[in-house]
Amino acid sequence: MGTTQLESVQEPKYWHLKTVLSEALDSDFAVGEVLPNERDLAARFGVARATLRQALEQLELEGRLQRRRGVGTTVAPPRVGVAVATAQHGWVGGDTDQAWQPVECTVDTAPAAVTALLGTEAGESVHVVRRIRVAQGQAVAAELLYVPTSSVPELSAIEASSGPVRARGVLRELHRLDLDGQDRSVELGSARADDAKELDRLPGAPVLVVTTRYLATAGTAAVSIATYRADTCRLTFGDSGALEISHDDQERKAS
Repeated sequence: MGTTQLESVQEPKYWHLKTVLSEALDSDFAVGEVLPNERDLAARFGVARATLRQALEQLELEGRLQRRRGVGTTVAPPRVGVAVATAQHGWVGGDTDQAWQPVECTVDTAPAAVTALLGTEAGESVHVVRRIRVAQGQAVAAELLYVPTSSVPELSAIEASSGPVRARGVLRELHRLDLDGQDRSVELGSARADDAKELDRLPGAPVLVVTTRYLATAGTAAVSIATYRADTCRLTFGDSGALEISHDDQERKAS
């Protein structure tokens, strides 16, 4: 058989440089160490700065590097292992789960895509709970949980006041519901400004967006949009179908 067109394509310069840089990270740099500036790195490896930037961006996407405000580009630590999903009929991050920290709760209209998932009318107000997930002392995810008022009809006037008080009240009422199931999708995205600030990332940095729809007898009870740091988290699916974030330092050492 003849050689296909793809097989004849040469490896891009930045991809080869990424491999060289990855080996250098293992041998010449320690976790948390700040890399030299782009000019010095480009001179060290004999490449154009544009090629270097492409390689650095790829290494950041793969979780080898982190860009931090006021610090620069540093060598990333091994990814943090935290579970993302519960049983098929359970809620993620119950109101007693200390990993999830309520930040605020407002009443607002949901984006069109979320409205379609909820099955609510366009412009209908919903509770929007914002939470941060912390693992090993580090913020690894920021979540927006959209809850129709019909899902928490017993929310008291006191709990419906504002801020974290409202958030805890909504979560408490929500977790009293019996779920029929949930569906979930995962995709690569870019950090929005508010998520980037809470996750100590730069706006536009690669993130993993986990969208979960919680199903009850009466319809969709809530929709969660959780943004996870792509540089510190790796999503895997277990035999049970549960979605987890697993620790990959052993695999990194083996590779």
